[in-house]
Amino acid sequence: MAENEEFRHIVRVASKDLNGNLAIYRALTKIKGVGIRMGKNLALVFEKETGVKYDSKLGSLAENFDKKLEEIVLNPKKYGIPVYYLNKRKEYASGEDKHLVMSDLDFNARTEFQRLNEIKSYRGLRRSWGLTVRGQRTKSTHRGKGGTIGVMKKDNKK
Repeated sequence: MAENEEFRHIVRVASKDLNGNLAIYRALTKIKGVGIRMGKNLALVFEKETGVKYDSKLGSLAENFDKKLEEIVLNPKKYGIPVYYLNKRKEYASGEDKHLVMSDLDFNARTEFQRLNEIKSYRGLRRSWGLTVRGQRTKSTHRGKGGTIGVMKKDNKK
């Protein structure tokens, strides 16, 4: 950190405000689509590219490093992160391995569920009905999905 620069408490990376008091790898986990392991890998790649320690405070980074960190978060495959860390492997539409974050992840999930429902697949139908999809037992669990139905207590007016 240069002498003339000050500590930043909020750092914006990938359209998300991150806590500058946290270590880089911990702060990256606040981005939707980046978990603990992926955050650590992204921070280690960032350390290799820039020389800044992966566990240094995010707020102590100079502003010119923000773009580099965002580039690594948005394109991890380009920086040598293994394919098995990505969250969209062999995507249905393109067949590519991708890592989606923030609103891209939400949009992709929404379109995927819509596609499954349109083709009337088992997963799509169960998902649209609000039931479990992956073979869990439903006899005694998953009962709190709907609202409460029953007898209303009568007011005692005298």
